[in-house]
Amino acid sequence: MVRNPEVALAMDWGGTWCRIAVINRSGDILWQSRVRNGPGAGQRELLDNGFSLVGEAEEWCGPSSTVAGLGIAIAGPIDADTGTLLEPPNLPALDGVSLLEEWQGRLSFPVYAGNDANLAALGEFEYGAGLEARQRGLPCTCLVYVTVSTGIGGGVVERGRMILGSRGMATEVGHMVLDRSPNAPLCQCGRRGCLEALASGTSIARIARYRVASTAPEVSARALSDSAPGEVTGLSVLAGLEVSQITAEQVFEAARDGDALASEILDEVLDSLSTGLSSLLHLYNPDLLVMGGGVSFGVVKMGLLPRIEEQVKLRAMSDGHRDFRLVSSRLGDTPGMMGAASLVWTGAG
Repeated sequence: MVRNPEVALAMDWGGTWCRIAVINRSGDILWQSRVRNGPGAGQRELLDNGFSLVGEAEEWCGPSSTVAGLGIAIAGPIDADTGTLLEPPNLPALDGVSLLEEWQGRLSFPVYAGNDANLAALGEFEYGAGLEARQRGLPCTCLVYVTVSTGIGGGVVERGRMILGSRGMATEVGHMVLDRSPNAPLCQCGRRGCLEALASGTSIARIARYRVASTAPEVSARALSDSAPGEVTGLSVLAGLEVSQITAEQVFEAARDGDALASEILDEVLDSLSTGLSSLLHLYNPDLLVMGGGVSFGVVKMGLLPRIEEQVKLRAMSDGHRDFRLVSSRLGDTPGMMGAASLVWTGAG
């Protein structure tokens, strides 16, 4: 394999996996590896495992490649200046840790770090949907990226620069409050009615479990016995599953089969997503809205993206706000790593 003389090491550190890749300036992933975060792993174990991945990547590069730097996209709030993690919900053992301080003195190249959703937005701008738009001669001055998966996060890039806020914790789009009723669903942030509590993959599964469990057993049994497979009954698929094990993916599958209950749940989810996206439309006035994450993949597979775009445009206050395009992520599960590489190239000049 021909080695690129200058490469970036790009790390994407989530709650379950820590991944690393070697990426050249063209955005080609030349090599990658990953390590699972051990259940209940402490701070030292996580840091040592992460640093071992960096060593693997550096060893792969060898003397024929120049490492321009290490970029880290990490799940959770992170101080933009110090690289210090601030109460990361998925990596609590790393609270208060600065990866820059931990690793910079042990490496011969610079280290950069940022929130994974913000860097996913940068990755899409530089190498994904934003690049595609520019290649097609379409506008991409402001890109808003929203990931809808286990949780909901996002980032904004305007004219090539991320909007970070005073501490680097701006654009926590999943925690916009959409439902202010006292019985609104509780979010993992401790508050009620957040977009994440209404439309994430976790929430879709929770809603489905609740709706099925709330149905009288005799009604479920009758619906199952009286209905042909795929018939719209509202219970023909979901009521036949183990309630505690229902997943968002199964809800999407049931809706594709015409299940009324699953379709009703997704209608509510799409309404919440459209409401949240319309707020982002008015806040940032993007010309490109990009949706990524596991739930987004389900939305795209069912051909529902145009429906969301239409609902967002109906909520827009002016033609100037309606002048946008809604597209799916072009980078699959790698936008965070691509954004981390972009941090390196920005620092390297």
